[in-house]
Amino acid sequence: MNPSAWWREAVRRQPALAGFALLLVLLMLPTLIAAGLDERTIRGVGLWVKPLKFMASLALFSITAAWFVGLLPADARRGRTVTLVVWTVIGAGSFEIVYISLQAALGQASHYNLSTPLRAALYSMMGIGATLLTASQALLAWRIARAPAAGQPPVWRLGVIVGLAFTFVLGAGAGGLLGGLQPPAGAGLPFVGWHCAGDLRPAHFLGLHAQQLVPLAALLLPTRRALAVFAVLYALAWLGLVALGLNGAVPTPLPPYDGVGR
Repeated sequence: MNPSAWWREAVRRQPALAGFALLLVLLMLPTLIAAGLDERTIRGVGLWVKPLKFMASLALFSITAAWFVGLLPADARRGRTVTLVVWTVIGAGSFEIVYISLQAALGQASHYNLSTPLRAALYSMMGIGATLLTASQALLAWRIARAPAAGQPPVWRLGVIVGLAFTFVLGAGAGGLLGGLQPPAGAGLPFVGWHCAGDLRPAHFLGLHAQQLVPLAALLLPTRRALAVFAVLYALAWLGLVALGLNGAVPTPLPPYDGVGR
């Protein structure tokens, strides 16, 4: 399927989520310009790196969810469960992007910024939103398991269900730990910015993107048994990254926030 046909199919399956993903991609363009013009940093990283990463991740998350809604019968796609999933993703995702981008524009951090009661409350709200975001995928998995559309290959459908369940269990699990353990300062590894120890972001990434990675593996695996082996190895890899991330991690509450971008 070519990209144009794939996009049209995603829009047909769930137009609101597909449109939200497109909006996030379009917002990345001015954010890239801002990143090129604004030399300010926080903890050794450009101010606009975080908004860019979140926009890209949420765009992929949204378009994947839109595609998987298509595994439901047509009437179920218009039901209350799917409506709840759709607007949870859009609502929670929009709040995160707006707050993270606003803080970048102000030259201040969004995450781990406990400098005022308001910022501490907004940081907590982001954590709640992220949990709801991943929980929406568990709800979608339940709906697909309960009433799938006809004609879906069993291993593929099971891979989608497992991937969506892992997105909640592993993604929210690592996210909950990450919320109280600030990653090390500095740019870290190229492109991703992660550090090799004391950083739970790799585990969070693996958990969150089980939404894509497990179903992709299911396309290549011939049997449910093979998928089960892959799922176990995936969970073990996540546990290994959690252990590595907890080694040397810095807990919160943090020292007084230094406020200004440098």
